[in-house]
Amino acid sequence: MNASLVTDTVTVFSRELRPVLRDPFSAIVGMIQPLVFLGLFAPLLPDAVGAGQGSALQWFVPGIIVMCCLFGTSMTGSNLLFEIQTGSHERMLVAPLRRPALLIGRALKEIVPVLVQALIIVAVTVPFGFDLHPVGALIGLLILAVFCVGLGALSYTLALASKNQEWLFWTVQQTLLFPLLLLAGMLLPVDSGPGWLSTLSRFNPLTYVVDAERALFAGEVASLTVLWGLLAAGAVAAFGLAVGTRAMRRSS
Repeated sequence: MNASLVTDTVTVFSRELRPVLRDPFSAIVGMIQPLVFLGLFAPLLPDAVGAGQGSALQWFVPGIIVMCCLFGTSMTGSNLLFEIQTGSHERMLVAPLRRPALLIGRALKEIVPVLVQALIIVAVTVPFGFDLHPVGALIGLLILAVFCVGLGALSYTLALASKNQEWLFWTVQQTLLFPLLLLAGMLLPVDSGPGWLSTLSRFNPLTYVVDAERALFAGEVASLTVLWGLLAAGAVAAFGLAVGTRAMRRSS
């Protein structure tokens, strides 16, 4: 990555981050549904669910943190879709900025609100018995940041492909969102279901990210599960940025 691309990426990142800093409450609004799951669903889980990683809360909270990432970044392409419809995106394309930077800067911005949401969730749950392991949590947030970049890039790619067909963006996003969520075992262990469900979950990269987050937030830093989660997050980021930058280059 040369100097001009880095400079342009920072410029786009700063531009995209300003609305978030001006209206931080929007990041809180994005947490409503995950917090509802946390408040109403977690108390129903037996402690056996978290066997090996502490209490049920210790097992459930990392999944909710990943859920915030999934909900927030998968919908972020709608912002680009709005810019396409209003002509703002077309003006950005003729600006003296490298086109890959338009995608990379946007995708990197997704890290900030997700990390804020994760810190809030941890702060809320610690008084209720969630055991925080700082080193593991820090590594977990880094892996989550990598995954967010990839997922955000894919969401922007979908927006570029949808263009003026807003219904197409939301149809694809909603069709994929909940199957990915459920197959990753965010709410209930997939292993307790039928064998075919467990087999399907192995093809879901989100499964490995969720498993890694649970291991790290339980303090299991030197674990093969963590390595698989890092590889899955890295693969999603690499794929998302590759297809996203290609779509941005072809955008008109």
